[in-house]
Amino acid sequence: MSLSPDAQKFLDERAALGTRSVQELSVDAARAQSIRLNANLPRDPVARVRDVNLGAIPARLYYPNEQPNLPIVVFFHGGGWVLGNLDVCDAACRQWANGTQCLVVSVNYRHAPDYKFPAAAEDAYNATRWVSEHASEIGGDASRIAVAGMSAGGNLATVTALMARDRGTPRIAFQLLWVPVIDFDFETRSYHENAEGFGLTRGDMQWFWNHYLNSPEDGENPYASPLRADVSNLPPAFVVVAQYDPLRDEALAYVEKLRAAGVPVQVKLYQGVIHGFLGAQANQDAWRAIRSALGVSNASQKRDDS
Repeated sequence: MSLSPDAQKFLDERAALGTRSVQELSVDAARAQSIRLNANLPRDPVARVRDVNLGAIPARLYYPNEQPNLPIVVFFHGGGWVLGNLDVCDAACRQWANGTQCLVVSVNYRHAPDYKFPAAAEDAYNATRWVSEHASEIGGDASRIAVAGMSAGGNLATVTALMARDRGTPRIAFQLLWVPVIDFDFETRSYHENAEGFGLTRGDMQWFWNHYLNSPEDGENPYASPLRADVSNLPPAFVVVAQYDPLRDEALAYVEKLRAAGVPVQVKLYQGVIHGFLGAQANQDAWRAIRSALGVSNASQKRDDS
């Protein structure tokens, strides 16, 4: 299938805004570009927003309503572990709170290259543990926690699930991995097929990984490359994959590894779309999967889908 008209429009709009490949930019310039591109996105209203600290980790809480004991989605933004912050992902988190009818906890983990691996992974895990231990204080239900993330955030979500299993706490009920970074390997078929021309490039990913890792040897660590981990006894997963994405094949390989280990997993491969744009259907599918996994009431689902 060729590139969808909506995905092509997204690329054309980014080009018209003067978007440059991050591999051409300094870290500061890449961060400034990310902020600029996300500055004017529509911000959906939610019931309440709170800025908090999860221990030493800044976070933002999004409440879809004022009901007690809300299920919780701990959310990790994308940006190759280098870009992004609470403001950059604000529009997405508002959508996710309304779409899932869950309390969304957006985590501002430490970023590379200022803080290299495993700083972001440890922050993701420690934030999730804090949320579990203090769920009632923030209006959430510790028995219904999902981890979710986009791109590098998807990496942090499944790495958090690995750490929680290995360390015995917290209990994570579900993981939502949206076009996740799964392996330090630039030689897959999708890396070569989609190396240029679809937004995220092979060179961009090399730039991100080089900033994140202390050395190439870090890429062999399963907390950096979860495709190299023992994935048994992980929580059920929903994995979102884009056809024209350099990361496509590693995500699909991770799905197969989860299945082989007996982990319940659903995957949706969206045709004609790119890493940075999947469209409304992908959102609805992901939110539905989270609602189902966390037992969001039928009434809430009907409100959202109406």
